[in-house]
Amino acid sequence: MLPYEIRGATLRDEDQLLDVAHHLNTVNLPADRGAIRTILEMAERSFTGAISDPNRREYVFVLVDNEKNRIVGTSMIIAQLGRREAPYIYLDVIDEERYSQTLDRHFNHTTLSIGYSYNGPTEIGGLIVRPDYRKSPEKLGLMISYIRFLYIKMHREAFRDELLAELLPPLGSDGTSHLWDALGRHFTGLTYAEADRLSKQNKEFIRGLFPEGTIYASLFAQQAQDVIGKVGAQTRGVEKMLRRIGFRYAERVDPFDGGPHFTAPTDEVTLVQRTRKARIVGLLPDTAHVSTRSLVAVQLDAPPYFRAVLADWKDGQGEEDKAGGELSTAAAAHLGVKVGDELWVLRLD
Repeated sequence: MLPYEIRGATLRDEDQLLDVAHHLNTVNLPADRGAIRTILEMAERSFTGAISDPNRREYVFVLVDNEKNRIVGTSMIIAQLGRREAPYIYLDVIDEERYSQTLDRHFNHTTLSIGYSYNGPTEIGGLIVRPDYRKSPEKLGLMISYIRFLYIKMHREAFRDELLAELLPPLGSDGTSHLWDALGRHFTGLTYAEADRLSKQNKEFIRGLFPEGTIYASLFAQQAQDVIGKVGAQTRGVEKMLRRIGFRYAERVDPFDGGPHFTAPTDEVTLVQRTRKARIVGLLPDTAHVSTRSLVAVQLDAPPYFRAVLADWKDGQGEEDKAGGELSTAAAAHLGVKVGDELWVLRLD
């Protein structure tokens, strides 16, 4: 038995996923049983194709400690963020310079302007690893993060041409947002937690109540200005990973907390480019040593519909084998595959 696997989330994961959600209570994965059940129903119907419109699908992946039969991490893909009834809403961040010759004074102002997209990008999010597993030598955070890009390549036609990641900014010690208190609360009368919760179901209140035009962040308290576009300590590792694979700060932030939005053309993300379909042409003995390990994945017709493991994989050498490779015997047994079968491979160079 391999120590860890990643699989598609289903309704049977409700209790364990709720426990994981308590470690990072966010709009994508709130620590609320009813919301978790709804998310899992959506995920299961997405994996099966029961949701006919691919743009409306939302996928959830879970990282499992097989020895303890315990979910220790999760990640998500929202196929399209932004539709007519639920736009992708953001604040454009624009630097503006002002100078008075009379006073010989020069100022740089950060301005915000609300924007809407009704035909938006694919969002990757919901990345959580339980605190007691974050220092694991298997780099479990990378496994559960990278699996989203492998899955996007597997089903490229079901996803948009731009990928988006929203990162958390520094929050107050009580979990509140300094930017929301300086801006959103004045126009909605809602606390950050209330607005964050409501926005998952309905964003109309933002369109109806937020001001149009330029907003000068210079009018905010300094602590609110300081979080705009900044990455919180808990997500700095994610920022480094995103930059490494091709994402860049889009000069946009979340209207609720000021967290930065990172974007990348889907087909230019290195992990998407490196993922390929391959045929198993042989099995490696479990004593073999392969210098570079790979995420290998298969699609399933029954729950959990998708399964992946970190395994030894050796690319084929001969002309006949160049589209294939050898997989470790243990991984083949775990995935239920044999020589001649096809799977998807992402080499972790």
